[in-house]
Amino acid sequence: MAISSVSEDKARQTAEWLLTPEAVRAQCALLFDAAKNDRLAHFSLHLDRLPGAAALVATVTKEAYPDLAVPFHARWRHFVFSGEDRAAPLFAGLANDPLERARAKTELAITSVLLDAGAGPDWSYRDSLSGNRIARSEGLALASLDLFAAGGFSADPARPLRADALKGFSHQRLAGAFHVDASNPLEGLEGRAGLIARLGEAVEDAPQWFGKDAPRLGNLVDALVERAAGGTLPAREILIALLYALGSIWTGRPHMDGLSLGDCWRHPQAGETGLVPFHKLSQWLAYSLVEPLQELGFKITEPDALTGLAEYRNGGLFLDTGVIALKDSDAAQVAWSPESELVVEWRALTVCLLDRIAPLVRQELGVQEEDLPLAAVLEGGTWAAGRRIAKTIRPGGGPPLTIVSDGSVF
Repeated sequence: MAISSVSEDKARQTAEWLLTPEAVRAQCALLFDAAKNDRLAHFSLHLDRLPGAAALVATVTKEAYPDLAVPFHARWRHFVFSGEDRAAPLFAGLANDPLERARAKTELAITSVLLDAGAGPDWSYRDSLSGNRIARSEGLALASLDLFAAGGFSADPARPLRADALKGFSHQRLAGAFHVDASNPLEGLEGRAGLIARLGEAVEDAPQWFGKDAPRLGNLVDALVERAAGGTLPAREILIALLYALGSIWTGRPHMDGLSLGDCWRHPQAGETGLVPFHKLSQWLAYSLVEPLQELGFKITEPDALTGLAEYRNGGLFLDTGVIALKDSDAAQVAWSPESELVVEWRALTVCLLDRIAPLVRQELGVQEEDLPLAAVLEGGTWAAGRRIAKTIRPGGGPPLTIVSDGSVF
């Protein structure tokens, strides 16, 4: 009995730890240390090339933000087209109700981020205002913004800017809203729609996060307000709230002591747990919720407690600049699943290298950490530099490795 009890306690403690940004760094560091000793199966590490990558990131940052006032890498950046913020006018009518505005903006951020996994090379969205076809993250952002603005997630047609009718969301509805057909295929269509439908179930099943009498996705703001002390909320608390509130939406992921571990994958060199967490979408979502909470009057502290994002633009930057290299070049011709050891290694190295490139970028730009936190380095930044170098190397600017997407990881 005592042994069983101790074992259960340890499992719970381990599960709770894996749902933290500290665990992301610690477990990724195990694979990074293995790479430094040339013990990874798929990648070699070439840290002498990191300064060159940092110089590229600094150049891209200065071009995009000459005043070096770089915002966080958040979903809100993708709603800006030709200098016009398409999202801002939606919330103008809520200016006199800051809490309702924060709820609505949180609902847009969450649904849009969850629909953002890689679109694939053949999909685009036709902008009704400009007539232009827009691909990849920007296209997904605009499509999800239009869907939200049209009341696509609302139970009340008279109040479209709400997300209280998510349960049962179908891939047919998503296909119609995102202009998907045989000539315009979207990778992971059913997976994305499934995420939204399960999000609706989570909202109904977790009153501690989303309210009991009238459950609504935006009520997560109210739960965060209750957890803030003196108007201050550490960034990691936003992430941890998201990991617990949304944990049930992820399928096919490991569980421990009844907790879903989300974006967490197995690797034989990951120490005692054998698991490497990344929480990429949840961390990007945490970055995206900072601005609505700041507008509500809260001070968000310690943003660098969150990690860099383990996705193909940041990872592509390091692969395309030679900071990391495939041990088998033929691996670039294979489609890899997210749970493969190769992808787990790529993502883990990306997290650790983002921590290491950030001070080099600041040095290049002559700024301090408080003026350019990690989330701003991503925005300025590593994500944009990864996209730029991809365009110079590969037609269409796709990632250096092909990942089989189910719409719920990248």
